[in-house]
Amino acid sequence: MERPSVIVGIHGLANKPPVDEKTRWWREAIAEGLARNEGLADAAFGLAFVYWADLRYEAPLASDAIAEPYRPQAEASPLPAEADAPSLTGQDVLATLYAGIDRIEEATGITLVDDVILEHRFDDLWHYHGERAFAAEVRNRLSERLAQLRGHRILLVAHSMGSVIAYDVLRLLERDRPDLRIDHLVTVGAPLGLAKVKMKIAAEFGEARVPNNLGHWTNLADGNDIVTLTGTLAEDFRPNDAGVAVADHRVVNDYRRPTGEANHHKSYGYLRTPEFSRIARGYLEAEARPTEAAVTGRTPPRSPAHSDLSNAD
Repeated sequence: MERPSVIVGIHGLANKPPVDEKTRWWREAIAEGLARNEGLADAAFGLAFVYWADLRYEAPLASDAIAEPYRPQAEASPLPAEADAPSLTGQDVLATLYAGIDRIEEATGITLVDDVILEHRFDDLWHYHGERAFAAEVRNRLSERLAQLRGHRILLVAHSMGSVIAYDVLRLLERDRPDLRIDHLVTVGAPLGLAKVKMKIAAEFGEARVPNNLGHWTNLADGNDIVTLTGTLAEDFRPNDAGVAVADHRVVNDYRRPTGEANHHKSYGYLRTPEFSRIARGYLEAEARPTEAAVTGRTPPRSPAHSDLSNAD
């Protein structure tokens, strides 16, 4: 019997809307991409969302404080794909400059540039690397969810700082639960190429490489996403023992705030790219998906056909 499939998502930096709303918006963004790029209207898929913003923030964002909600595109045509991405952006110039800084920081262990970037632009990641109790709680949420879904075909989607958490958890699970495998990791808007992040990985796990419990790793980055300053990851993370390597793709994140201003880092834009839709299509439901009771041990408050597998606390 074919294993049931599920998409597991983990969010990135900064405070978020309430977990139910954030989960719903991820689901709608994925569904929009499947409809527009793959022609699959009303596609059914299991979504288990790992929410950790409450570990850093006293209350989720109120509705009047959400500057970047999910909103579907007005058009119905396929969204711009990798072939439509600009071959050269201003960030490519910065990436070239940063590559030199990266080599110096890794060689000397002095990461003044990365420290400024992380402390002032990626505050949550700064705390994640500096506060062991916080890091342990965040990692535990993801590792427990993956363990609960043992036996499923898992597509793990990690945005922004979530990609760092996901990588760390996979390396820990590789050691502690070697029988647990993830079919596909998709990192979107990932800062994993920063020298500081790679040095943290080396200090805890040794050489930066693709985890041995992964079947595939796809990295999606918009050329104008400042968080993906280093661009590709394949050169930073060597293949795992089975030869699985990072597959890098430059995509077009078309998300715009209600003001019309572009945000090339936003998760919703990444989740509806044709490149992600193509991968997600392989994780659609056949006949059933894991119920909330199977994932959380609780009786679902509504029909499993309509309930999101959220991390409601």
